Amino acid sequence: MSEVIQAPGQNPLASVDEWEEDLLVRYPDPEAIAAGKDTKAFRNYEAGLKDTVREFYRLQHINQTYDFVLQKKEQYLKFDKKEMTVWEAFDFLNQLVDDSDPDTSMDQLQHLLQTSEAIRAAGHPDWMVLTGLFHDLGKVLCLFGEPQWAVVGDSYPVGCAFSDKIIFSEYFADNKDHHDPRYNTKYGVYEPNCGLENVHMTWGHDEYIYHIMKPYLPEQGLYMLRYHSFYPQHRENAYTHLMTPHDHRLFKSVALFNPYDLYSKSTVAPDWNSLRPYYEDLVAKYLPSTLKF
Repeated sequence: MSEVIQAPGQNPLASVDEWEEDLLVRYPDPEAIAAGKDTKAFRNYEAGLKDTVREFYRLQHINQTYDFVLQKKEQYLKFDKKEMTVWEAFDFLNQLVDDSDPDTSMDQLQHLLQTSEAIRAAGHPDWMVLTGLFHDLGKVLCLFGEPQWAVVGDSYPVGCAFSDKIIFSEYFADNKDHHDPRYNTKYGVYEPNCGLENVHMTWGHDEYIYHIMKPYLPEQGLYMLRYHSFYPQHRENAYTHLMTPHDHRLFKSVALFNPYDLYSKSTVAPDWNSLRPYYEDLVAKYLPSTLKF
């Protein structure tokens, strides 16, 4: 049994969206940089980091262990928590509110529609539009009682040495796997270039929605779902020693998806009434009448 380190605030972020807001500071929009914007914020990233974000990463890095991930897979991948239609699932997700902005009128579905509509406007295949719509649906884990650090945050492999390219890697000193010879070597429990399908990633919304959607999306879409928060690899190339040529080919899909994930949010809410017929047809094309969570 993996012991979870408790803290006075197991949910230090005002909302799970605060993690994504922090990503925009760490990885600013290249177009904004080209226009001479945000460069100061990028250079001074750690100096200006909120204490809440720093505490969030401390808790994540201490508690995301190999045993913890296996326990969560055993707990959730039975898919026996709830069965819902897609639209019931989005209504359920919309119970997540951004406590940092109580006046906001934008719900979770509208944020996801901004991503999917940006993908559709760029002319990508409809399965990628669906991937954009669903990529954060795994955040329902918060509503099943999981702490923020087991729902959002950069994802990375467990069962092998933690890369120093991971943000605030110094906090891994308090992770028990860091001191366990089974897990603290370069390859740990894995073999060189074993393939990411054989690697256990940190538990969170990416991993959860990847497994839920596994029967329904093409492999490129599944890579987008599972690895869209794997910044230590798709931004820092820290885990190429675990990847196969097939992984590298499919990470081109992750790179294609990432800007739509990070840079598509705006203050303008999508018109759901006009968009609904398209998305109802899209969901019906790829998915069954209900999904099991």
